[in-house]
Amino acid sequence: MEAQNLTIDPLFTTQNLEEDTTIELFPDNDLTEGTPESVRLLSREERFRQVERAIYGLYRWYVARSQTTRNWNPEANFAWSEMRHDHSPDVVMLIEGFFAVEQYVPDYTSKIVNLVRRSFGRSHFQLRWGAEEERHAETWENALLYSRRRTPAYIEQYKHDLRTNEWNLPWDDPLHMVMYTVFQERATQMNYLNFARIAKGESSEPAYKNDVDPVLARACSVLAIDEAAHYAFFLECARLMLYYFPEESLEAIYDVITHFAMPAQEIIPNWNDVAEAIYKTGVYGPREYQRNVLLPVFANLTVVGRKALDKGLKESKAIPDTEGKMRLTALFETFDPGLIEENVIRLHDKVVEYEVSTGRDVVDPIRFQRNPDWPTAK
Repeated sequence: MEAQNLTIDPLFTTQNLEEDTTIELFPDNDLTEGTPESVRLLSREERFRQVERAIYGLYRWYVARSQTTRNWNPEANFAWSEMRHDHSPDVVMLIEGFFAVEQYVPDYTSKIVNLVRRSFGRSHFQLRWGAEEERHAETWENALLYSRRRTPAYIEQYKHDLRTNEWNLPWDDPLHMVMYTVFQERATQMNYLNFARIAKGESSEPAYKNDVDPVLARACSVLAIDEAAHYAFFLECARLMLYYFPEESLEAIYDVITHFAMPAQEIIPNWNDVAEAIYKTGVYGPREYQRNVLLPVFANLTVVGRKALDKGLKESKAIPDTEGKMRLTALFETFDPGLIEENVIRLHDKVVEYEVSTGRDVVDPIRFQRNPDWPTAK
C-alpha cells in the first residue's frame, strides 16, 4: 500500500491510521510564510500546530511548578491520628462520597489518555493529572478510615463494589472533553472548598456547627488547591481552542453545559445517599453550580451567557461570507475576542519565560502566531 501524506486533527479526532501512513503533524515551515499577515488566513494544520506547541509548553511549565509548590504526600502530610471520630452522619457521607468519586481515577486517566494520545502535551499532562488525583483518592480513604465511622472491612468491600463498575467518557472527542473538564475541575474545586468551610466551622447550616475538624479542613483545602491548578491548565487549553477554533469550541461548550453532570454518579452504588448529603450540607447543588461554576467559567472564557451563546450559534449558521460560506460574525458577539487574544498571548509569554529559564528557547523557541481571522487582529 502506498504511504499517504496526511495531516490529522490531534485534538478533534481519534481515528486509527494504517501503520505505513505518514503523518505530517508539524510541517517544517509555517504554512502561511511569505503571506502578508493582514490578508492571510491560518490553515487548519497551522492552527493545530500552534495549539499543540502552546499546550506542550504549558505542560512543561505546569510540571515544574507542581513539583516545587504542591509536592505533598497523603499519608505523611496530615495528622490523621488527630482527626475527630464524632462527625455528623452527613459529613461522614460526604467523605465516603468523595472517596467513591476518586476511586475511578484509573478510568478517568486511562480513557482520556487514550483519547488524546496524539497530543503530547495533553496526554502527558493527563498522566501527571492522574498521579495527583490518585493521592486525592488516598486522602479520602485515610479520612474515611481515621474517622472510625467505617471499618477497614467496610472500606475494602466498598472499593470492590465501586471497581465492579466502570466509568466511561461522557464525550468521545478530545474537544468536548477539554471543555467538560474545565467545568468539572471548577466544580470539584468548589465542592472541596465548601466542605472545608464546614470543617472550619464556617457553614451557614446550624446542623453542622459541631463538625469543626482542623485535620479534615486542611485535607479539603489542600485538595482544592490541586483542583484549582487542574482547572487553570484546562482553562488555558480551552482558551487556545476558542482562539484558533471558535465555532467548534463554542458548540462544544454549549453541548457540555446543556448536559453537564459530575463524573461517576450513575455507577456509585449509594449515590442517592451521597447526593442527599451533598445537597443538605450546601456543598453542591443547582444554585452552587450556577453561581460558583457556570458563571465564573463563563467569565474566564469571556462568554456573555448561555442565552447569548445559543443565539450566536444559531445565527452564525445563517450568515454567509462573500464566498457563500458560513462565517462566525454572530459568534464574536457571544464572547470578548479581544480579551481571549490577550489571554492567549499572556499564556505564550509565560511559556516563553519558562523556556528561557531552562534554555529550551535556544533550540526550540515558541513563536506566537496571531490568528488573522479574528476581529481584533492587527
